[in-house]
Amino acid sequence: MGHAASAFQPAKIAVLTVSDTRTEENDTSGGYLAEQAKETGHEVVDKKIVIDDKYKIRAIISNWIADENVQAVLITGGTGFTSRDSTPEAITPLFDKHVEGFGELFRAVSYEEIGTSTIQSRAVAGFSNNTVIFAMPGSTGACRTAWTKIIKQQLDATNRPCNFMPHLSAEFCQG
Repeated sequence: MGHAASAFQPAKIAVLTVSDTRTEENDTSGGYLAEQAKETGHEVVDKKIVIDDKYKIRAIISNWIADENVQAVLITGGTGFTSRDSTPEAITPLFDKHVEGFGELFRAVSYEEIGTSTIQSRAVAGFSNNTVIFAMPGSTGACRTAWTKIIKQQLDATNRPCNFMPHLSAEFCQG
């Protein structure tokens, strides 16, 4: 325990789309994240869409944090600056530890794609009850950037020199 495993281990992932307009039929961003997680070998244990309301977002995330069957949460949407964008405000009070590097790295790699517009992303991540939570913008492009350039590697026990897998739920880390 305490060190990265040498073989890939599937994580149990929940996906949340924060949007006032998305439905299962047109949720391309949440669909992308769930599809990529499954293709990588992870298990998607839940997927929901919620309106951009910080208390409704917080309620869903709180339930997932308390659920031993959820080890990672991927949130898309609600990270901008409109009056309705409230994902960071909803989730950061739940963090036991902030992963400052996620937002910093997301904006750095996003800058290569969209230039200075990346400063309008309030992408955040943190740990709550041994569950890692990543919140990224609502565009499918932003989800692709976050997944392929950061999250996929951090949810892979073979990624060196380190990854988040040893920090997820105690039963998971044994073996």
